[in-house]
Amino acid sequence: MKPLLSILLSLLASFLHSGEVVKLWPGTPPGYQPPPGEEGDKSKPTDRGVEGKPVIRIGNVSQPAVEIFLPPEGERSGAAMVICPGGGFNILAWDLEGTEVAEWLNSHGIAAFVLKYRVPTNAHTLKWEPPAQDAQRAIRWVRSRAQEYGIDKDKVGILGFSAGGCTAARATLHQSPVLYEAMDAVDQESAKPNLAVLVYPAYLVNQDGKLMDDVKVDATTPPMFLAYAFDDPVRPENAIEMMAALKRVGVASELHLYDTGGHGYGLRKGSNPAAAWSDRCSEWLKRKDWIKSGK
Repeated sequence: MKPLLSILLSLLASFLHSGEVVKLWPGTPPGYQPPPGEEGDKSKPTDRGVEGKPVIRIGNVSQPAVEIFLPPEGERSGAAMVICPGGGFNILAWDLEGTEVAEWLNSHGIAAFVLKYRVPTNAHTLKWEPPAQDAQRAIRWVRSRAQEYGIDKDKVGILGFSAGGCTAARATLHQSPVLYEAMDAVDQESAKPNLAVLVYPAYLVNQDGKLMDDVKVDATTPPMFLAYAFDDPVRPENAIEMMAALKRVGVASELHLYDTGGHGYGLRKGSNPAAAWSDRCSEWLKRKDWIKSGK
């Protein structure tokens, strides 16, 4: 019985933090505050599902937080990813582009931190700014807990979908200066991710299909993995123009453009060819040594 008890205790310790929610800021977040309202699932019976399943739509987030998902201790690669769900800066597609993605990353040994960033922010002049501030804080917070969670500080990435892809991109690119002034010891950590995964990112290009003025890359920009569908109404130029800019400055990155797939599919494959992005991404992460061999 003692060996069995030891195994059970070990498993319990491995999953101790999975699903734990931690607030990111020591007080009021910097800058814009969303209108008052009760946080919760705003889904309606008439809302669109994906691959025959409903989507949890979290709204009225004024207290940014991360939900923590850790792989079993013996299977951790040392890498971590902050996940930014999409939702048009109005809601967060919490399961479709958040917790389901965390479980996928965990299956590859990567620690995952699903970011509950401020929404709605559409009334703000720069609707991406408060979420990107929350994302930079999340990256710093993960690095500040690296020893606790068995994370290599040089393997902290960010992954975002749609508006969350915009959030991830802005958090990655706005580094000098970062988007908010330091508040505490957490902010002594770097806010720059070591790589970024942008899946059908939105709001990166203007009406002419060119990168917006503030979306600037240089030789120090971390490598990116980008995925889009040709028929996405949000415009694949968001990824194509980003890849072209990365190519010009010599940042080796990867782009997958599928002939069909639409928008907002997350990891739910079914009959959608574009949802295969996750297979290509895992291959890319293996080449980066973020996933252990055999995973």
